[in-house]
Amino acid sequence: MLEGKVVAVTGAGRGIGRDIALLCASKGAAVLVNDLGSSTEGEGTDKGPAAEVVDEIIAAGGKAAANTASVSDPAGATSIVEDAVQNFGRIDGVVNNAGILRDRIFHKMSEIDWRQVIEVHLHGAFLVSKAAAPYFKEQGSGSFVHFTSTSGLIGNFGQANYSAAKMGIVGLSKSIALDMQRFHVRSNCLAPFAWSRMIGTIPAETDAEKERVEQLKTMGTEKIAPMVVFLLSEAAKDVTGQIFSVRKNEIILFSQPRPLRSMHKSEGWTPEAIAEEFLPSVEGSFFDLDRTRDILGYPPI
Repeated sequence: MLEGKVVAVTGAGRGIGRDIALLCASKGAAVLVNDLGSSTEGEGTDKGPAAEVVDEIIAAGGKAAANTASVSDPAGATSIVEDAVQNFGRIDGVVNNAGILRDRIFHKMSEIDWRQVIEVHLHGAFLVSKAAAPYFKEQGSGSFVHFTSTSGLIGNFGQANYSAAKMGIVGLSKSIALDMQRFHVRSNCLAPFAWSRMIGTIPAETDAEKERVEQLKTMGTEKIAPMVVFLLSEAAKDVTGQIFSVRKNEIILFSQPRPLRSMHKSEGWTPEAIAEEFLPSVEGSFFDLDRTRDILGYPPI
């Protein structure tokens, strides 16, 4: 499905990103494997993971090159795209998968915890996408696949930084889809469910949390890659601006915010009128403080 295409995958040294890189290569793409090789909290560097994935792809007869830059560094993010072009002559797809976690309950979250997660997820997705955009525009084609999360789409405890970044990515993706539609460039989001190195850092204390962890362990990272390959391929040429999720063998299309209820008052509103008239008419449609497990509480299929 990707014969002749060149794809850059960030965070591709381990877990979901690794499986995406391997499947892209097996489907004919030349793959730029980016991975800083840091810990789950973004500390340290290691060239090993990216190099190992490249070696695995080449050993299987595919084409790949490694890049170990940080997506949160403007020069590093640009080098990811430039390395793809220099090694393989073009760039056709970008998978913004790189990420870190610094989970803290909100009142204990430091500014550095906030900034570093935003920098890697949201700023990183912007920087890598921005580097690829001129190439996509010039050639009149291209596909972005950005990784979001149900922690943002639905909600979760202790992840204000991560949730905000992942919802920001949804807005970024939709804006790219709108701005670059005229150039036949597509942009979509994907929220994965899979047991990975990052997910393994989330504490599980209650019985319900432990049960959810056991469910997550049944969802392999390899289940995510086929949807990414599809979104990068010409089979998805008319798919853009959407939010998907993969949960084991289930693919989900997510809704997007739209007006739900409205109420008009010709003379305008006072605070008192809002409390007495508007609130009673709409509060039945309010959303609960749900977490992902409340909405997708059934066992993975």
